[in-house]
Amino acid sequence: MWRCFRVDCGWAGRAFAGGTNIRKVMSSRQVAEKSLGLEPLGGKLIAYLGERMISEGTLQRNSVMQRLHDQAIAFPYWHNGVLVGCKYRSMERKFRQEKGTEKWLYGLDDINEAAEVIIVEGEIDKLSVEEAGFQNCVSVPSGAPPKVSNRELPPQEKDTGYQYLWNCKEHLDKVSRIILATDADTPGHALAEELARRLGKDRCWRVRWPKKDEFSYFKDANEVLKCLGPGALREVIENAELYQLHVSEEALQCTK
Repeated sequence: MWRCFRVDCGWAGRAFAGGTNIRKVMSSRQVAEKSLGLEPLGGKLIAYLGERMISEGTLQRNSVMQRLHDQAIAFPYWHNGVLVGCKYRSMERKFRQEKGTEKWLYGLDDINEAAEVIIVEGEIDKLSVEEAGFQNCVSVPSGAPPKVSNRELPPQEKDTGYQYLWNCKEHLDKVSRIILATDADTPGHALAEELARRLGKDRCWRVRWPKKDEFSYFKDANEVLKCLGPGALREVIENAELYQLHVSEEALQCTK
């Protein structure tokens, strides 16, 4: 792995070698707030996120900004204090990631010294978990798969859909407990399984989102925060179940 820290360079990448032959090289371009056209959040977006129970303090701590030309919410991705990417979200829930950058977990610098980590499915969910009192939370950068793959795990260099885990391996290897707080839908369950397969199921826990009514459950961390408040979200996270036990109970319910 390499990264140039010269201000006018920033070239970074990784090389995978089989024997003496380099099989694949990936590099990422330098990004900066100015080159991306970012500016501080305006009142409209602050109000929009406030309706989702995200405070200005949390937005400032996470350096959430907006894109100048279309006022999309900008979630900068940082690694060791260096801007390595950015993801954009419009108020109409349209998403786009900055091209030519490697995939990382959002909020990576918040888990530098963490022994326990919470993983969620979206940037706003990461901010929601922080509102509940947990800063040791990261989000996957690219959502969830439609279903669990029935294939064996590919080698690291070919595991393209989850390269963000391998890029963050140094951080995740130090963690003893991982709480999976992905969405309560089929893709969310699939993502939890794919993460657990790669991270080790023996150190994974899974949140059980509370029931909304007789027929449905709250979908994610932000919905719980909005509807039930930060105390309820904190309780849900603190009561996460051992992943293997959670999956076994779900399978048992499906057979009834």
